[in-house]
Amino acid sequence: MKPIETILRTFIDQHPEDAARAFEALNTDEAARLLKNLPIRVVASLIERLSPHQAASLVVRLDAHRVLELLEVLPPRTGSTVFKHLEEDKREEVLATLPEKSARLLRELADYPPETAGGMMEPKVASLTLDLTAQQAITAIRKAPRDALHYLYVTKRNSELVGVLNMRDLLLATAREPIEPLVHQQVLSVPVTMDRDEVIDLMTERGFLALPVVDAENRLIGVVKHDTALEAGQLEAFEDMQKSVGVGGDERALSPVSTVVKRRLPWLYVNLLTAFMAAAVVGLFEGVIAQVTALAVLLPVVAGQGGNTGSQSLAIVMRGLALREIVPGTQLRVVLKEVISGTLNGVAIALVTALGVYLWYQSGGLALVIGGAMVVNMSAAAFSGAIIPLLLKSLGRDPAQSAAIFLTTVTDIIGFSSFLGFAFLMMPWLPKG
Repeated sequence: MKPIETILRTFIDQHPEDAARAFEALNTDEAARLLKNLPIRVVASLIERLSPHQAASLVVRLDAHRVLELLEVLPPRTGSTVFKHLEEDKREEVLATLPEKSARLLRELADYPPETAGGMMEPKVASLTLDLTAQQAITAIRKAPRDALHYLYVTKRNSELVGVLNMRDLLLATAREPIEPLVHQQVLSVPVTMDRDEVIDLMTERGFLALPVVDAENRLIGVVKHDTALEAGQLEAFEDMQKSVGVGGDERALSPVSTVVKRRLPWLYVNLLTAFMAAAVVGLFEGVIAQVTALAVLLPVVAGQGGNTGSQSLAIVMRGLALREIVPGTQLRVVLKEVISGTLNGVAIALVTALGVYLWYQSGGLALVIGGAMVVNMSAAAFSGAIIPLLLKSLGRDPAQSAAIFLTTVTDIIGFSSFLGFAFLMMPWLPKG
């Protein structure tokens, strides 16, 4: 092995997280070249810690034999995640080289959407059959892989989940005693199609180390581990934060430039369009601004307060949706609460703003205009911040998807139109020039 390969192997073995960050910063072709001759176990350790997109980009550059070895070493869930990011033709090529059992498992795992229990589960799970004796059960446990033992799940011979066995009860039973009377049949399981949010909530609420996952026939097909659910919850929170400002949910700090541009550019175009819409509103009152130049100075004040108010409502409603605090029947109450709060805050801010403008420009008319606009805009902003995620949710869309962009558009348009509209109506009482 060459010195550089020895150094890389040591680096990945001893500092896998740092190695993953270093490889994500490299050109993909260069990273693949460095991995070409490393032991497959070392490559797998690195692949596990890369983002799915980056991992797939590296895997697709390996030859078929190396890919086959890699998928046999990787945990099935990680392997399926990488597999889903491969091109269709590469997927079929990989499946053709895998043993039939491994190929079927990989295909099944890849078919589960990542936001479901099936997409989160670890398929390697040990279980005991209901017809065993205590001695046979203990022997089966000793033969099972350690990473497949979570709880002592008990199934029928057709893999249908029956219950769970307490280790203390098993150890205290006589050797020939059947385990069936010892099985606790009130076991909590989750269907393979359950939404990821519900799985995370359930695991957090119950505090289990793992939850069994069953198919439509109640057959045990895997488990969702606590650390996987925790990681998924954190990842979803970060993805929602990124989506709310028009960034792709799968983008990372060291994602390739091509990925960054591809994910962000469409929403920047949307933002550009909405900016022109706000500019068009200002354009309608160009004559008013030309006569009262103070309006141009004060426009950002109105828009800024509206944006902040809307963001506060948006954050609270997004949290309520994520934590399921907002359930059917409570939406109207939430919206009303935000509107009333926004209006009261608007009145308080309007009084202070009007006083400041009056002292600055010595104009009661201008103070009245900005005060009225502030109340209108902050009330509308609070309403928009509450209603936008609720509307997206009701339409079956991700409430986090660029909500901030739409909110900014609404607050800018309403803020500009209310401020300049009031100014147009009160032109005789405004200072000219």
